Amino acid sequence: MGTENIIIGFDAKRANANRTGLGNYSRFVIDALASADSDIEWAMYIPREKPNAEYKALLNHKNVSSHLPQSKIWRTMASLWRTMAIVGDLQKNGVMLFHGLSNELPIGLSRKGIRGVVTIHDLIFLRYPRFYKLIDRKIYTWKFRRACKYADKIVAVSECTKRDIVKFFGIDPDKIVVIYQGCDSMFSASIELADCARVKTTYTLPDKYIITVGTLEERKNLQSMVEALVYLPADVHLVAVGRATPYTTKVMQEAGRLGLSSRIHLLHNVAYHDLPALYKLAEVMVYPSYFEGFGIPIIEAMNVGVPVVAATGSCLEEAGGPSSLYVSPDDSKALADAILRILDDSNLASKMIADGKEYVRRFSKEKIAEDLLNLYSSLLPRTRSCLKFS
Repeated sequence: MGTENIIIGFDAKRANANRTGLGNYSRFVIDALASADSDIEWAMYIPREKPNAEYKALLNHKNVSSHLPQSKIWRTMASLWRTMAIVGDLQKNGVMLFHGLSNELPIGLSRKGIRGVVTIHDLIFLRYPRFYKLIDRKIYTWKFRRACKYADKIVAVSECTKRDIVKFFGIDPDKIVVIYQGCDSMFSASIELADCARVKTTYTLPDKYIITVGTLEERKNLQSMVEALVYLPADVHLVAVGRATPYTTKVMQEAGRLGLSSRIHLLHNVAYHDLPALYKLAEVMVYPSYFEGFGIPIIEAMNVGVPVVAATGSCLEEAGGPSSLYVSPDDSKALADAILRILDDSNLASKMIADGKEYVRRFSKEKIAEDLLNLYSSLLPRTRSCLKFS
């Protein structure tokens, strides 16, 4: 890469190493930016390379490259490289701006004349400390606070997260820009009947089910979904897609006590490209999480065309929009009532689907790319001349 070009770097560890969550966000952002009509070069930095087809696909863009530590010794000390030594590599490669896509920034960017942007996804560990180990809370607090302090600009993925950054870290709100997340374009593509049939057979899905997607941990509130089944017709099942935790076992023991085990289907190793069909076959998507930074599964479901019931209390209203239904995360009866409203009223379900598809247009790849490019150009005025749509 030549220094005469605009070069923007990314902390792409999660893009390479994570299949969900922060990994999906990182890959979405890089793909969106690389797909935009600009002359900017995008450099992804990873401490070590793991097999990942989605990450590798990003290199199909002619303006995207992937970089490992230039010194092999740092590949054995990945955390230290990401925290400090990466800055030397960025300077050697002519990177002018570095975007930490997952709540962190390396130390010393400004000393090398490199502008810094960090995306903060949520501060749940401060809002709900009971869900995290003490050592993890301390590490996260130090990393996130330091990144916010030294970044030139902060991207918050929701207004809710922006308010938390101001509240917990005392950051000037003018330093924070809200740029929402998006989801893979496969969720808005047409889903073939044959694909639905294959997925139904592969995962032994029931004929009628509600679905939730996300790590099956206490914060996601699987307990409320199980309790809601008590009030729903016996032919309505729950399909929960995500990695299991000790909390999952505890909830399933309670489900057994209630005689609901046969109506609950836990899917732990779902292929990413099977998710659209899993949503499509569902009657309702439920997301009664106690707190989220945004809520990607909600916009995935709405893109597919599934009504959503989510929890009040965080940013989920931002993700789901005015036509989704919301209940307290502590009220399983209200959750069941909201689900029944949709199951019993096809007109309501149809309106929620149509309104949802319209609402999620604000989370399109093109809109998010434009917002990010305009943010970068505010820090690197030369960037403006590289943008074709501005």
